[in-house]
Amino acid sequence: MSKNEVVLRCNKVSFEYGKKRIFDEADFSVREGMKVALMGQNGAGKSTMFKLITGELDPEEGRISITRDGTTIATAKQVIQESERNNTVREFFEHAFPKRIYDIEPRIKKILDVVNLAVPLDKKISACSGGQQARLLLAQALIQDPDILLLDEPTNNLDREGIAHLTQFLIDYQKTCIVISHDADFLNAFTSGVLYLDIFTRKVEQYAGNYFDVVREIAARIERERMKNIRLEKDIAHRKEQANFFAQKGGHLRDVARKMREKIEELSEEIVDMRQEDKTIRNFAIPCDEELVGPILTLSSVSVIKRHKLVTKKADVVLKKKERLLLEGPNGIGKTTLLESIATQHAKGECVAPGVRIGYYRQDFSTLDFQKTVYETLRESMHMVGGEEELRACAAGFLLDADLLKSHVGVLSEGQKGLVAFASLVLMRPGLLILDEPTNHINFRHIPVIAKALDRYEGAMVLVSHAAEFVKQIKITYRLNLDTL
Repeated sequence: MSKNEVVLRCNKVSFEYGKKRIFDEADFSVREGMKVALMGQNGAGKSTMFKLITGELDPEEGRISITRDGTTIATAKQVIQESERNNTVREFFEHAFPKRIYDIEPRIKKILDVVNLAVPLDKKISACSGGQQARLLLAQALIQDPDILLLDEPTNNLDREGIAHLTQFLIDYQKTCIVISHDADFLNAFTSGVLYLDIFTRKVEQYAGNYFDVVREIAARIERERMKNIRLEKDIAHRKEQANFFAQKGGHLRDVARKMREKIEELSEEIVDMRQEDKTIRNFAIPCDEELVGPILTLSSVSVIKRHKLVTKKADVVLKKKERLLLEGPNGIGKTTLLESIATQHAKGECVAPGVRIGYYRQDFSTLDFQKTVYETLRESMHMVGGEEELRACAAGFLLDADLLKSHVGVLSEGQKGLVAFASLVLMRPGLLILDEPTNHINFRHIPVIAKALDRYEGAMVLVSHAAEFVKQIKITYRLNLDTL
């Protein structure tokens, strides 16, 4: 197929989810070999568009066409499904194919080299770190050698080295790729255009060129719309005053007033719905037990993973109120494993003071019960019996409205699950916060608010995060690099 030939065409596609209209006669096309960013506000339908492209969902109207017979599509999703977590790495890759592949092991080893990951094939997915799982998700898509590669937030959980490796891979990638990501620098390194999902018009706008240039172009268009509305509103207000004046005079001036009102209606129809930024969560605080005294967490030794084996290393960390520990090290070194052992207090080298409530934010949200509603989850998180008003006010601050409170956690987007997890921490009032990559899946507009809340937190904190700009906003007391112990 020629590089200029269209490989994917979306033709007047309309789609509804429940009673909500997501797309209305959306149109765009993607040519062979293009690398495109898929942008849009929360709720604009980015993940829904991926499902329409793969055929997991069907349009209400219109059609998505793959222009060449036999074209293959693979998606690297944001997270590994709960049903796959007990599989081995080998089984995880086997499930990528509809039929048994007899030379699967050499294929797996080759693709793991591509994503710069060394992991035993008999290792359980659940035992892999978040960064390892992110690489496995990408590798599972790549092993299918698809003609169209769809990537949904592929940099989540990746360390700096992993992001650099993925970026170079995509720069060299010769096939078609569509990417959802909030990482602007990552997108700008390899994309050649943007598909912008407009949440107000429910259309898809297509732009060519540099990612940052496209973002500026969209911002300039929004500003032009805002200025146009200001002019129209001033004109309408002036004409209304004149129409009211003429209407009171009687005679032929009433006809003038009627015509002016008709003109006002025409002008009102020209006012466009302003494309506002995504809503941002309100400033919040995570309360803690004010009576906490003395050491809250003591680490005398930690377990790290070296060459796929668990090795115990000495440590000397004591955390008191207002003290924060940043755990550092490459993907797979054992950061998540250490957080888990602190939270469950199963390891010998960690000691949490008696009576300290632990608030644990897991990157896979497995501390949340996906079968329960958001309301039930928040109610169970409340340390002291609080009123309905407190719960709903907390939920509203995290953009969890009445409809979402009734929803089961399992149907929420990954970003919404993250907001539920933070709301739960606020209601829990923990003395020790354990945070594993708390910015993954979170809208970038929320991140400064979250950083501010964590920086003001009065209890003890253990943090794992590869988001350097986020970490800079939080005062860190101690750093522990597991790779250099």
